[in-house]
Amino acid sequence: MKLTAPLIYGLVACILLVSAPHADHLPLWVSAMCAVLLGWRAFITYRGRPQPNRWMLLLVTVACVAAIGATYHTFFGRDVGVTLLILLASLKLLELKAVRDATVLIYLSCFIIITNFFYSQSISTALFMLFTLIVIMATWVNLQTGTLALKPRLRMAGILLLQAIPLSLLLFVLFPRIQGPLWGMPQDAYATSGLSDKMSPGSMGKLSLSDAVAFRVTFQGSAPPRDQLYWRGPVLWDFDGTTWTRGRNATLQAPTLTDVAQPISYTITLEPHNKNWLFALDMPSQISIPAEFAPDFQLLSKDTVRARIRYNVTSQRSYRANLEEPMPQMVRAFNFPREYNPLAQKVAQQWRATSQNDEEIVRTALTYFNRGGFEYTLEPPLLGKNSVDDFLFTTKKGFCEHYASSFVFLMRAAGVPARVVTGYQGGEFNDLGGYYILRQSDAHAWAEVWFRNRGWVRFDPTAAIAPARVERGLSAALNNNSALPFLSRTQSTWLINLRFNFDSITNQWNQWVLGYDTERQFAFLTRMGMEDITWQKLATNMLAGISLLVGIFTLFLLRRLRIKTTDEVQKTWLKTCLKLEKAGFPRLPHEGGMDYATRIANVRPDLRHDVLDLATRYTSLRYGNASMKNDLAAFQNASRRFKVRRAPTSQ
Repeated sequence: MKLTAPLIYGLVACILLVSAPHADHLPLWVSAMCAVLLGWRAFITYRGRPQPNRWMLLLVTVACVAAIGATYHTFFGRDVGVTLLILLASLKLLELKAVRDATVLIYLSCFIIITNFFYSQSISTALFMLFTLIVIMATWVNLQTGTLALKPRLRMAGILLLQAIPLSLLLFVLFPRIQGPLWGMPQDAYATSGLSDKMSPGSMGKLSLSDAVAFRVTFQGSAPPRDQLYWRGPVLWDFDGTTWTRGRNATLQAPTLTDVAQPISYTITLEPHNKNWLFALDMPSQISIPAEFAPDFQLLSKDTVRARIRYNVTSQRSYRANLEEPMPQMVRAFNFPREYNPLAQKVAQQWRATSQNDEEIVRTALTYFNRGGFEYTLEPPLLGKNSVDDFLFTTKKGFCEHYASSFVFLMRAAGVPARVVTGYQGGEFNDLGGYYILRQSDAHAWAEVWFRNRGWVRFDPTAAIAPARVERGLSAALNNNSALPFLSRTQSTWLINLRFNFDSITNQWNQWVLGYDTERQFAFLTRMGMEDITWQKLATNMLAGISLLVGIFTLFLLRRLRIKTTDEVQKTWLKTCLKLEKAGFPRLPHEGGMDYATRIANVRPDLRHDVLDLATRYTSLRYGNASMKNDLAAFQNASRRFKVRRAPTSQ
C-alpha cells in the first residue's frame, strides 16, 4: 500500500497533538527541534521532495540524544524518557517508507498520549487527549482503508471509541486500585508546591501570586465566620535573624487541650504537596486517617502527601492549649538572636518595663502596629541585615510574614514566649458545591503567645493593620491588587460564577474519577451488592464482565453477517415464484429470471404474456437502472394480480 499525502499529514497531526501539551515542561530547544522536524516532513510531502538521506537522519538523531544527555545529565527518569520519545517519534516521520513505519508511529502516538497524564490529570487534559485519540483513530482508519474521505474516517473513529466505552467503564470500576502516582521514579515523580517549613521575607508573597488550589473543605453543619478560619500548618520556632524554621521539637510529650468547647467537624480534600503535614482548623482534636499530633499541635501524616487525600477532622473552637508546656519547649519560645535588631530589642524591653503582665505587652504591640503607619502590600522594599528593625522603623511596608515575624521577635525580646504559625486563612465559599476552596493565595502567617493561665493563644498582627484580609480576603486588603491572579481580583459576577461552576465540576472529577481509590472502590461495590470483596472476586467479576461484553459484541457482529431478504424487488419476485411452484412449475436453483419465465412460457402459452412481463420487470428493477418507486409499485401490483392455475394432468 502506498503512503498517501493525507495519511502522512494525519501522522504529522498525531505527533503534533500528543507532543504539544509537553511544551510547557520540555526544554525550549526540544520544542523548537520538534517543530522544525514536523514542518520539514509536511514540506517535503507537500512539494513531493525526497526524504533526507539516512546518514543525515543518523547525524541528527545522535546530536539530539547527546543534547538530551547534556541537558538532563542522565538518560533515566520521567522527563528524559518523555523527551526522547517525542524527539524520536518526530525523527521517525522523516524515514517513512512502508505501512509498517506508519503503524509504528500510530502506536507511538498512543503511548505518548498516556505520558501527558504524568503531568496533569485535569478535565481539560482528558478532553484534549480524547480529541487527540479521535485524530489518531481516524489516521489509523485511513491507513487501513486508504480511500475514505475525512468525514467518514472521523465517524468511524468515533464509533470505535464509543464501542470501547463499556469495556473502559468495566475496567475502571473493577480493576484493583493501586495506591500511588502514575510514575514511580523517586527523583521526579512528585511535584512540590505550597507551604514550606521555612519562612523568610517574601516567601508568603510568592505563594499569594498562585491561584492553585491547596485543599477544599466541606463542613458538617454551619461553618465558623471567615475571620475564625485559620487553617493550621507548619509551626516555626527557630529564628536566625532572617529565616524562621521549624527545627526539632525539644520534647516528645503529646499536646493537650483542656476546657474544650464548640466542636466542629469537617472534611478536607488535600491536594498533593510532597510534604507530610496536614491542615486543620485551630485547634484539631481528632482525625480520621493515620497521623500524629506534634507537641505544638501540628498535624503530621504518617506518609508523605504525594496523592490527593481526604480526611475528616474535629476541631475545638474554644480551648486551652498546653497549659503545662515542657521547659525545653519554653526555652525555644524565648530564644532569639541577640546580635540582630538592637532597636527592636530596646523597644521590647521598654514595653516590658512599663507593662504589668504579658497580656499588656501583647496589646501594646498590636496597638503599635495598628497606629504606627504600617502598610499591607505584596511588594515590600528589600530589608537589610537587621530585617526586623528595617521593617518596624524604616520601611513599614510588608506582607503577613513581615508582621508575624516582627511580632514574635518583639514578644521574645520582651520576655514573652511566642512562636510563628503558618497555614491558610479564610477560604472562598462555592455555594454550587457547598464547600470552601483554599488556594495558595490564601497562605498566611500569624503568631501564638503562651500565657500561664490560658496556654497558647492565637494573635494575628496582620489583622491589626489590614482587618479586611481576614474578613474579606487578600484582594480586599490590598490597595493595589494588580499583582494577584486575574480571577482573584475580579468582581465580575458571571466570571465568579463561571469559576465556581468549573471548580465544582473539577471537585466531582477529583472525587469520583481521580479519587476512586481502594476505599471508594470497595464502598461503591458494596452498595452495588458485592460483599466480602477480595482481589480474587474483583478479578473474577472483571473477567466475567469482559467475557460478557465480548460475547455481546460478537453476537451483534455475527448477526450482521446473516443474509437479509429485505429487498422489496426480490421479495416480490419470490412471491411470484411461489405461486408458480404451487402450480407445478418450481424454479430450478441455477435458473435466472428470464430463463425461468421462458421455460414456463414454452409449456404454458396461456401464461406467456404475464410471466415474461413479470420477469422483465424484475430483471429491470433488480439489475438495471429502473429504480423509481413507480416502477416498483407497478411490479408489485402486477405480481398481486397474477393468477395461475395448476396445469391439468394428462390422462
